Amino acid sequence: MYRKEKETAPSKKTFALSPEWELCEDNRWVVMARLIPWSEFEEEYALYFSESMGAPASPI
Repeated sequence: MYRKEKETAPSKKTFALSPEWELCEDNRWVVMARLIPWSEFEEEYALYFSESMGAPASPI
């Protein structure tokens, strides 16, 4: 089963980090995460799941 969530791109609150471990906005992984077309991947990913059967899948 697949349930689409409203927010598809990872945000700072996705990662429960303490303040001393927060990533800088210019960190290469943060920059790369913004460049990835998450909504396109989400649409493709959802095609592999039934809308009514099985346990809910984790979001991409």
